[in-house]
This record gives sequence, C-alpha cells and structure tokens, in this order.
Amino acid sequence: MQPSHQKTQKARTTPNATTTEKSRRGGTVLISGASIAGPALAFWLREHGFHPTVVERAPAIRDGGYAIDVRGAAVTVAERMGILPEIQQARTGIRALTITDADGRPLADVRVDQLMGGPDDVEVMRGTLTRLLHERIAGVEHLFDDSITSIEQDSDAVRVTFERAEPREFDLVIGADGLHSNVRHLAFGPERDFARYLGFHISIFSTENFLGLERSATLRNTPGRLAGMYRARTDAGAKAILGFASPRLRFDPRDPSTQIPLLDKAFRDEPWIVPQLLEAARSAPDLYFDSVTQIRMDGWTRGRVALVGDAGYGPSPLSGQGSSLALVGAYVLAAALGAANGDHRTAFRRYESEMRDYVTANQRIATDGAKTLIPTTRTGLWMRNQMMRVLPHLPKTIAFSKTLERAANAIDLPERP
Repeated sequence: MQPSHQKTQKARTTPNATTTEKSRRGGTVLISGASIAGPALAFWLREHGFHPTVVERAPAIRDGGYAIDVRGAAVTVAERMGILPEIQQARTGIRALTITDADGRPLADVRVDQLMGGPDDVEVMRGTLTRLLHERIAGVEHLFDDSITSIEQDSDAVRVTFERAEPREFDLVIGADGLHSNVRHLAFGPERDFARYLGFHISIFSTENFLGLERSATLRNTPGRLAGMYRARTDAGAKAILGFASPRLRFDPRDPSTQIPLLDKAFRDEPWIVPQLLEAARSAPDLYFDSVTQIRMDGWTRGRVALVGDAGYGPSPLSGQGSSLALVGAYVLAAALGAANGDHRTAFRRYESEMRDYVTANQRIATDGAKTLIPTTRTGLWMRNQMMRVLPHLPKTIAFSKTLERAANAIDLPERP
C-alpha cells in the first residue's frame, strides 16, 4: 500500500547502456515501482552487474508517509547497503503508547520496545527510508510519471509498452509496485485472484498535534473501531490513524473523494477526538486509505517476470513487516540473479525457495496484529486491554515481540557481492 506523499525530487533519466555494457553487466532489468522494494532492488542489481531501469507512476520520488519498521534480517540488509547508521539517526523516537477507553481516559501505558521484535529493530518514517534508498542509486535510469501498459515476453526478452515512453525491450521485468501491482495484473492476472482481505480498512494521514503528543502514541478502541494519533521525533505535526472492521468496501485507492464518506460512515457519532480526525482527513495532503489485505500467491515468477515486496507477498499493515519483506526480497532476488549469472530460470527458483518460509512466517503474524490493534468484540477488547496492562511486567521472552522477532529473522541471507 502506498499513501500519497509530497514531491521531493524531479524526474530524471540517463541513457541506456551500450550493447557491450549490457553484456558485461548481465543484462537489462525494468523495475516497476520506486518506493522501497524498487530502489532496493535497483541498488543490489547494480551491485551484481545488471543495468536496472525504474519506472514510477508518480511524477517524483514520494516523501512523507507513515512510520514503518526495519526489523530482523532487513536490518542486516540495510547495514550491507550502508544506510543503517542514517536510518538509526532518523528513527521516530516514539517511546510510549497509551491505550485509552472510549472517552479518552488512560487504561494502560506501554513502552514501545515491548512491542518491537529485536533490540536492533528501527522505526523510521517511510519517506525517509525511500529517500535514503534513492540516494544510493544515483545515476540509475528513472522513468517518472509513467506506467507499463503491456508486457509481452518470449524466450529471449520482454517487450514493454508505456503510457508515455516509447516501447522498450528488457531482459527481465520486476514488479515492485505494491499491493495494487500493475505488473502482477498484466503478467499474472487480476488482483482478486491473489488478494486475501483480512476484514479491516485503515487510514493514515497528517494532522495537527492537538493532543500535545511528544514522541508518543495514543490509541482508543471500541469493538471493531480504532482511532489514534502518534508524533515522531522528526515530525512537525502528528499522524492520525483510523481503522475499522467491515465487509470489503468498493472505492478508488487514488481518489480521496471515494474514501472520506466511508470514514464518515464508519465513525459516525464516535466521541473523543474522532470528529477532529475526520475533519482533518478531509484536507490532509497525504491521506492514505486502503483495505487491509494480504497478497497470497503460489509463485512470484512467470517466465522473465517476477514480483518483489507487497506486489508478490504483501503481509498487510497488521503485520508491520511490509517494508522489511521488501528490503529482504530485493536483496535475495538480486543475489539469486547474480549467483546464476543472469540465468533467470535458476535464479527465480532459488528466490522462491529461499523466501517462501520467511514470507509465510511474516504473513502469519498479521492475525496477532489484528487482535492487538483492532479487537472486534467486547470480550476481545477487554482481553487486549488486560494484556496491555500487564505487558510491562512480563519478561520479553513471553511477549508478542518474541513471535515477531522469530518471524523477522526466519531466513538465512546469502552473502553480499
């Protein structure tokens, strides 16, 4: 899922490699998507001698966004990329979470590190990670404000047409274009064939810090409803979060005018700060709204086309692992292609084999995330609140964070080039 963000970098392109360079570098790879999986893959492909091109529907690199986590094996990938110190320096610094009752009265205070996985895990704003990744791929050809319209492949190459650019031919095409992947739709089939709706919708957007939060978060639940705010150390204002259980709703992910009425209906007559959050959503420049959905696929490759990150195995925001899977998936895919000297058949088999158990483990924890974040019954909400009250007194070995830590590290990474 990719929220709307402010533009921070103008489109740029660089010339294609010559035929000799292409042969020496191992071939050309078109990557669709410039958020996290896309630039991470471009970095590692270039390290392995390939020549990547990135196509992105947005007119520029997207800044801003919400807080994300880099955990477990993804921390190792970030370290190998040389961006871990900068990620750590930019961490959100959110230290405390307050759970309130329906009227905003505190019920429980929890240290955020009780909910994290391992001691080295880092929470950072999504736009910050995207910027750091793009700084590492300076000189890579980008096609901004464009999108793939068709993919035709044979045993030798993939022919691609675009909305704006002239048709091109590549050795491989990789979809790193998120939950609503265009590449997946073109090469594998419609989204409905692979989407597993988890029963919730969620919205995140910028708002004024009218609760006076400082490096902290507050969440308020009624059965099947979540409203809250958090303020990161690096954020001038705050971020609002609204979530609710419902049958799957119809809306345009890119059109806020189809989303606001759904929020209004879900939170009608809700007290506390909810009316203020609904009003803030109407004018938010970065409103993000989507279904909470996982992508489940038997295979992430077809011919010369592959998927990485949310496009192939999005775990949903309830897992908190989407960005980590994107970083690790990009690293493993590039390593497999490098080890196979560009033989995509061998590389794709290795990629799927090495990633499958890791993906399964991280998608599974979304169930626990749902029970914690948006309990749907009064009994479930009461049990969650009791758990939060005692959590600070529990040893970490029996806390939810240990399950998360195991999932985040459930892969042996190949050596870097």
